[in-house]
Amino acid sequence: MSAIKTVLFDLDGTLIDTAPDMAAALDTLCREENQPVLPYAQVRPVVSNGSIALIKLAFGDVKDEIRLQHLKQRYLEIYHHNICIDSSPFKGIEKVLDHIERNGLNWGVVTNKPGWLTLPLMDRLQLLQRAATVVSGDTTENSKPHPDPMHHACDEASSKSDECMYVGDARRDIEAGKNAGMKTLVANYGYIETDDDVNTWGADAIINNPEEILLYL
Repeated sequence: MSAIKTVLFDLDGTLIDTAPDMAAALDTLCREENQPVLPYAQVRPVVSNGSIALIKLAFGDVKDEIRLQHLKQRYLEIYHHNICIDSSPFKGIEKVLDHIERNGLNWGVVTNKPGWLTLPLMDRLQLLQRAATVVSGDTTENSKPHPDPMHHACDEASSKSDECMYVGDARRDIEAGKNAGMKTLVANYGYIETDDDVNTWGADAIINNPEEILLYL
């Protein structure tokens, strides 16, 4: 790989293990709606797909758009008020960030999570002030897999696309990175559903723990 100056991370399932709090919020919503609470192991792989995917997992294919939006808004409200109870960086992430910062490189986040959830979470974990760029799902007109947020992150990090590496745990992450001309790594430790074949995503490499990122720097 050519010299990397900036490492960009997806947030949920790549940089931060947010599944415990996102699953807990879904549990609360299910209890409010007298709906069976799902096992954590069933919820975890779906977390990267966002709130609507979680609602449909717990409540099925909700045909009534008004009810679907009500459930989504209530879920997000619950999650927002409990956004950093059990969430934490994945084991090994801190070592990777320290290495990046010590060696004169920088790092950032590109996520489809909206800013009103992304920024408080990053701040609570004392990561916001360390990041060279944080691009949320509503920062640019388009979200991943469109390259817009990736290019925006490059600009803020003062790097060219081919000097950036993007790490993510969803197909759209790899597509976004490739669409922007970046190197890409699949975070195989993240929230990946059992029927997903990460080998078909076209990434430059697949990593099974965060510390393997160091091999590509």
